[in-house]
Amino acid sequence: MTTTRDQLHEQIEEVEWHWLKPHLDRDALIIVRQTIDLAEAAARIAADDSAIVSAWIAAGHLGKPSAEEIDSFNADSTRCFRMLIIQPWVLIQEVTERH
Repeated sequence: MTTTRDQLHEQIEEVEWHWLKPHLDRDALIIVRQTIDLAEAAARIAADDSAIVSAWIAAGHLGKPSAEEIDSFNADSTRCFRMLIIQPWVLIQEVTERH
């Protein structure tokens, strides 16, 4: 039996920063730190698991990009991210290792 997390994992795409800028402009980007699995974060958000999501936000594992991060991303528009769309949000996680 396929779980929501497994289905979401199959939907992860890799994109460059310039593709994400329109989502930044509409304030829809959420950064998922490397400490959390991107599909797991998306599944928890989709399920409205506010206790876990709030804990991740409080711990700094999940949140909006800072001005410094945005400046850094804009400096290299080809920087790669894994991305999942959970309406209305676009969850991103920077690719630190290329496969």
